[in-house]
Amino acid sequence: MVPKFAILARMTSVDTKFVTSDGLRLWTERTGSADAPAVLLVMGTSAPAIGWPDELVETLATGGRQVLRFDHRDTGRSDCVDFAARPYALADMAADALAVLDRYEIEAAHVVGASLGGAIAQWLAVHRPERVRTLTSIMAGPMGHDAGPAWARALGGQEPDPGDLPPPAARFLAHLGRLATMPRTTREEIVAADLETWRVLCGGEAVPFDEDAARRFVETAYDQANDYAAATNHDLAGRRMTADRLVPLSSIAAPTLVVHGSEDPLRPPEHGAAVAAAIPGARLRTISAMGHGFFSPGLPRRVAGLVLGHTAGPGLMRSHEGLREA
Repeated sequence: MVPKFAILARMTSVDTKFVTSDGLRLWTERTGSADAPAVLLVMGTSAPAIGWPDELVETLATGGRQVLRFDHRDTGRSDCVDFAARPYALADMAADALAVLDRYEIEAAHVVGASLGGAIAQWLAVHRPERVRTLTSIMAGPMGHDAGPAWARALGGQEPDPGDLPPPAARFLAHLGRLATMPRTTREEIVAADLETWRVLCGGEAVPFDEDAARRFVETAYDQANDYAAATNHDLAGRRMTADRLVPLSSIAAPTLVVHGSEDPLRPPEHGAAVAAAIPGARLRTISAMGHGFFSPGLPRRVAGLVLGHTAGPGLMRSHEGLREA
């Protein structure tokens, strides 16, 4: 028997094209009808478009949305940058997202960002509010929070600063120590190391880890990349605390949903709570046992259900309740 999801996937229209932003070619994909409300998916650090699972995309599309996802600069099929000669910041990555909307002739979209993509989505809601119909920030902290001091204290064996947001979990910091000793020369070695990182980010002890999905993602991301190592530039861009990131989130007027995992080892739940507290009227949905990623059976569909509910008009909200709670 052919799974129902596979049948829906074949029924959904998919359009791909390259978009130009700041002289760079960015690979983009639209799934669903061009007449439907647009949802722009903005991925996180070092992750191409496929960081948004197909199941999540298809659930949104069959729920009546046109879904845009794209390979960030320095990931996937998009162009890469010599960061030393041409450094960029969060604002430049936000401009890339706007270029995607412009190319598809979309005036305003429901903007959904994960991890660093959540910070980019916040930046858009602050600085380009006319382009953001609703905001969904997933497993992200406030765009103006500098995590460096908390990391430095944790890596130095010091107690957390009670006035700061908490550092990554000890198990993730221990993984970074192991990762530094792992060989990363061949494709097989890189895939093995990255798979272990996703296991720590998403697996934990309370939720199943979808190893097959994670392996497909890592292998495809590696095979599609123009320069796989270039994705580390996102770390450099993410650490640049420019003045535009310090604008208060209280200026955001777009209806906002904050989604965070109770077991996120990279950005503990306090980070999501801080985002929700800073944005007037924001709703916080904490998903029990979710880590930092989507590699758990059923999780992509559940997150998509939350997005469908948040982006629906009041009369449509009830039809998505089952997905939201699944």
